[in-house]
Amino acid sequence: MRDYWVKQTGGQPLYPDLLWSRPENKHQAGKLLIAGGNAHGFAAAGEAYAEAGQAGIGTARVLLPDSLQKTVGRVFEAGEYAPSTPSGSFSQKALAGLLDMAAWADATLVAGDLGRNSETAILLEKFTSKYPGRLALTKDAADYFIGAPGPLLDRQDSLLVISFAQLQKLAAKARFPVALTFEMDFLRLVDSLHEFSLKHQPAIIVKHLETIFVAADGRVSTTKLDADLDIWRVKTAAHAAVWWLQNPSKVFEALTTSLTK
Repeated sequence: MRDYWVKQTGGQPLYPDLLWSRPENKHQAGKLLIAGGNAHGFAAAGEAYAEAGQAGIGTARVLLPDSLQKTVGRVFEAGEYAPSTPSGSFSQKALAGLLDMAAWADATLVAGDLGRNSETAILLEKFTSKYPGRLALTKDAADYFIGAPGPLLDRQDSLLVISFAQLQKLAAKARFPVALTFEMDFLRLVDSLHEFSLKHQPAIIVKHLETIFVAADGRVSTTKLDADLDIWRVKTAAHAAVWWLQNPSKVFEALTTSLTK
């Protein structure tokens, strides 16, 4: 008997009390910091900002590398800027500003499109270790930790919204005893996520077999999709971060409910 597993359909939330108790005004609806982008684009950060608004955030701020300021500043008024490398990604000098803005927020979402840069890797490593608050990572932000996942997997108040391939790599590098394969059956994946989330701190949201799985503290929920989604991580991460920061004592329930909207 899998008493740690619950099933949800997309339009019928398992925890409707969270819907009824949503904040009534923006002042009560929380603050979210979104970080992402590089010189070649800021689509992930921009999408996360829009989706956070749809999810009901009170206030959102967006931090971008200053390599984008000339091109983005006129069309995206919500952007604030931090130092970038010569190649246009966040540099190590962005750490102080990132920490300062994160201290303002109830949660931080690193939305991706960061590019591949050694300075950005160091920045993320330092930020993850120094920032004590709720931290969500998605897209290539999670890739930066695949080579050395220990600090991330041991970090409390963390959420990973990742592809199945990313989860495979993280689990393999962390020497998880079960091989996560695309061929594994549905119930074996439920069991594996249950075991993985008991062993490691972050909550996990992953899509596989036309289903979105949530795993946190040994509990697993599955939400069947009406149609498979190729592009899903940023939207899912933004909604999950908003519901999470608005329901900090009900992490599993909040992440599961976020998938119904």
